[in-house]
This record gives sequence, C-alpha cells and structure tokens, in this order.
Amino acid sequence: MEQRVSPQPRILVVDDEAPMRATLEEILGGEGMNVATAANGEAALAELQREPIDLMLLDLRMDGLDGLQVIEAAGKVSPDTVVVMLTAHGSLDSAISAMRRGAFDYLLKPARVPEILDAVQRGLTNRTQKLRQRDLVNLMQRAISELQVTGVAPEPPAAPERFIQARGISLDLQRHVASAHGELLDLTLTEFKLLAYLMQRPDQVASPRELVNAVQGYDADEYEARAIVRVHVRRLREKLEADPASPEYILNVRGVGYLFASAPPPK
Repeated sequence: MEQRVSPQPRILVVDDEAPMRATLEEILGGEGMNVATAANGEAALAELQREPIDLMLLDLRMDGLDGLQVIEAAGKVSPDTVVVMLTAHGSLDSAISAMRRGAFDYLLKPARVPEILDAVQRGLTNRTQKLRQRDLVNLMQRAISELQVTGVAPEPPAAPERFIQARGISLDLQRHVASAHGELLDLTLTEFKLLAYLMQRPDQVASPRELVNAVQGYDADEYEARAIVRVHVRRLREKLEADPASPEYILNVRGVGYLFASAPPPK
C-alpha cells in the first residue's frame, strides 16, 4: 500500500496500557494530529491494513505479537509508515534489533513530552523527505525514458541561491543552517523551510495553505492548514524572536496569513 502524508498526520499509538494510550492520544491530538490507538500488535496490523498511517508509536512488550514482530509485519503491510519504539523494557540489544527491523527512533519510558514530540516530528519529516526523493527518482526515470525516445536533452534547471540574509538572519539553504546575529538557531527542518520560504518573499503574505504546501508538500484545507502552521510559527518565534509575544520578524496578518518583515514594525 503506497502512502502519502495526509493533511493531518495520522499517528497510531500501540500500547497495552490504557492510561498510556490515552495520554499519548491527548498529547499528539493537542498538536493537531489525527490519532488512532491499538491495545496489541494484532489490532495495530489491522489498523494499518484499514487505512494509511504516517507514524506508529509502538510498545515493545505486549501479549501476542511483540513490538519487534509488529515492525516486521508492518514493513510488509505498510512500508511507508515510520515506527518509533516507546518502551519501559529497553536494552541495547532490543534497540539494535528494532533499528535493524526498520524503526526510526527508540525512546525509553518515561519519556518527556518534548522528547516524544520531537521524535514524532522528525519521523514525519523523514517520511516526507523519502517520499519526495522517491517522486524525484520516478520523475527522473520518466525524463530519461522520454529522452531516449525523442533524443532531445532537457535543459538543466537553474541553480538556486544558496544563502539568504536579512535583518541579521542568515540561512544556508544547502546545509540547512540558520543563524541570527551570529548565533546558531536550533531549528527543525520544517521550521527552517518555513523561515526560508517567508524570507525569500519578504513583506509578502503567505496563506497557511500555501505554507503547508510549500514546506511540507501536501494540500490541506484552510482549517487544517491554520492549525498546522500555527504550531510551527509559535515554535519558530520562540527560537527567533526576542519577545515571541511581540514578534518583529514573523508577523501575522489576521485572517490572511504570515509574512517576514523586511523592517521592524513601528512601535
């Protein structure tokens, strides 16, 4: 089953403890994600077969199929689903086994909420990148096939500018490195792409739907897009702005979208 990133990332929480399932469902749902739960490995595989899942948070020890068995079966049923292991029974051997079977990350209970959210976001970003790379390979293969038929070589695309600089902020688009006034910014890939897109269009308002499409590569409806972008803008402001409550770089045009201000707003 080939999958694509849904407008609302679909997360499957697999854990035999009901309180843990409920807690993770609340945490991830609060971040604008669509969360399903399963109490065991058999139910998890049934959910994977029922509808596409972007990422699965998977317990290791469960009655019936354990987490490692679920990873192996999921690789056949839903190979594009990212797996993050979350277990209280961690060991070096189990971590290595999970990674060898295709797990993206491995967290130990009790994991802090920021750690869980970071692992999920990185997993979703990694999934998006792999799907895009696959699409690019398919596109190149089609272009090569057409070239072999027509004998006409396509024109190479123009090389994009590598660096963006404005108001003390510098972005290296090749290395995905960002700095503000000489200090490195610890941005996620999504935050970096969001900032780059806005800086490339200073003082131009971009709608949430435009930003989701440009940064994460899929088309969301207006309600979903606002919820998704709001989270990333808030985190970006916390890392970029001296006072996130009174931003000077990433400004909101109410009811329309966001822009990067080429000059500080009037006091």
